[in-house]
Amino acid sequence: MISDPQPTSASEDILFPTKITFCSKGKLLVLDRLWVMGIINLTPDSFFEKSRVTFSNEGFLNVSEKMISEGADILDIGGYSSRPMAEDISIDEELKRTISTIGKIKREFPDILISIDTFRSKVAEEAVAAGADFVNDISAGELDPLMIEKVGKLNVPYIAMHMKGTPKTMQQNSGYQNILTEIMHYFSKKLNLCRKAGIKDVLIDPGFGFSKTLEQNYWILKNLAYFKTIQAPILVGVSRKSMISKKLGVSAEESLNGTTALHMAALINGANILRVHDVKEAKETIKLYKEIYP
Repeated sequence: MISDPQPTSASEDILFPTKITFCSKGKLLVLDRLWVMGIINLTPDSFFEKSRVTFSNEGFLNVSEKMISEGADILDIGGYSSRPMAEDISIDEELKRTISTIGKIKREFPDILISIDTFRSKVAEEAVAAGADFVNDISAGELDPLMIEKVGKLNVPYIAMHMKGTPKTMQQNSGYQNILTEIMHYFSKKLNLCRKAGIKDVLIDPGFGFSKTLEQNYWILKNLAYFKTIQAPILVGVSRKSMISKKLGVSAEESLNGTTALHMAALINGANILRVHDVKEAKETIKLYKEIYP
């Protein structure tokens, strides 16, 4: 049963926006506008088939160029599918898919920011050495107890997502008494651990679709501003997910319109970064949002 308190609307502090900065390997980054993170899946089994990129034929360079030309602020490189019931792969396979890819993208497009989408500390370490600027962890250190400590030594921002269980078991772990307050407590605990480990910049991701029911996903989106009290930038990843396709009765391929609608809702409720498959459409959504909330 959902019975969390109603948060204050994020729109109330629009006249006095907070300047958000990150430090990545000694470079100062300013989040003085809304960012778009483009998804590059180097996996054969990601839920949205058209987002899959084969790492062996360098097709990822074409995808990267397209996303950058459309205005992506950061590219999220992942070699491990985190869809529900995804099969496990070895660390060596994940490294094979991601590390050389990151190096090649950085050489071709040296100014683009890159995040490594992994829950494994060894992959995070090698990815940052290859050129990654952020670590994006779907488990916030739960699946690798060395992750938070390792990121503290890498001197890069850390994106901590909320999930219970693993990609294989998460959909069996959607029981909550008060979902907003439980997620808030989870992030408060994680931020404390990150600070102790020396991580200076942490972003939070509520984890839409991860250990949440359809109803819970929409409740979190409606009340996204509740998490602004944590004072950490919020990343939202709803692009083409089943919370859209199931609600509308369409496929992931037909979910762009629904994705755009939810992106606007996320922005209104306080999102700082949109993680997306479709960069051009997300940038257009932000442009229209800024006309309403300059």
